Amino acid sequence: MKIEAEWMRGGTSKCWVFETGQFGEATTSPDALLPRLFGSPDRRQIDGVGGATSTTSKAMILHRPAGEDVDVEFTFAQVGIEEATVDWGSNCGNCSAVVGLYAIEKGWVTPSGDVTRIVTRNTNTGQIIIQRVSTPSGALPIVPQAQMPGVPFPGYRVGLGFQDPAGKTTGMLLPTGSASDTIVAGGTRWIVSMVDAGAPVVILRAEDLGLDPDRYEGWLPGVELQLDTLEQIRRQAAVRMGLAATTRDAARAIPKVAIVASPARSDRDSDVSVMMLSMGKPHPALAITGSIALTLAARTPGTVLNDVTGDALQSTLRLRTPAGVIETWSEERDGSLLVGVDRTARTIATTIIHLPEALGSAVDASLTSSVH
Repeated sequence: MKIEAEWMRGGTSKCWVFETGQFGEATTSPDALLPRLFGSPDRRQIDGVGGATSTTSKAMILHRPAGEDVDVEFTFAQVGIEEATVDWGSNCGNCSAVVGLYAIEKGWVTPSGDVTRIVTRNTNTGQIIIQRVSTPSGALPIVPQAQMPGVPFPGYRVGLGFQDPAGKTTGMLLPTGSASDTIVAGGTRWIVSMVDAGAPVVILRAEDLGLDPDRYEGWLPGVELQLDTLEQIRRQAAVRMGLAATTRDAARAIPKVAIVASPARSDRDSDVSVMMLSMGKPHPALAITGSIALTLAARTPGTVLNDVTGDALQSTLRLRTPAGVIETWSEERDGSLLVGVDRTARTIATTIIHLPEALGSAVDASLTSSVH
């Protein structure tokens, strides 16, 4: 079995991009297909197209809806690495940046003006994301030149505006009804904020983990020593946020964990220092869906993050990450709140992926049975 796909970078993530027709109508097929295509379960993903990290084991499945005000619908899949699983419970903001670019490159959307506006909808969360792709003189530049933190090479500039992002997964910005809560893990009481916007996130103070705000560059070893405790906190937060019935049932991808502190006294370029955990490991930059949650948390009195940033509302929030400073923006438009961030994206390859014959036959059979 052969499957056509595009390999694309969006922000600081890489993902394989498929169109819905590649998987037929059998609802169980992607759960069987994707792990094998990516080479899971195997921490190296040596016999598949996965990149063996959480930021490079991702897929996007795109669809053109008919007769709607949405240009492109897309579904995000976080493919397990050491487990043959697919997590459909959240979206990836970085990979979302490939959707508008793909639509233009495939002729789904015709560029218009210096910035082409593309309305997209993420099916995992129902989130509308207004994408603004830079198209000077009504076309993509011949050579992409936009830069962003965490990526050494340029791409095409894509602005992502999350429309009214609060509560898209749980129904509420503050799923527990409180701006801050207490969770007991590892014999310690932790003050946290649980926020749902873009993606569900549980936020902790860096100082509570023994991390020095003035030595951000030294956080990583301290965080890695406490991954077990942080995972306990994350799983309890999943239950408190209504994302799982028990801690054992908590998904790997959500909620994410964000560790925050005031910027170092020598840091004049950021408003807050952040280290985010994704799929149980420190993120090399920042989950963009998580940055949307942090932006609204900063605007909400009583949250752990609001205690850092204060109540003075700004149109931008500067987040110090391991890859550099990422800036989010907020604006009111047509009665809606847009919270967003600028990313870059680029197509790396157009290819055909070969699926092993045994699994291909099984999948073909499931597709045939689903038709009859």
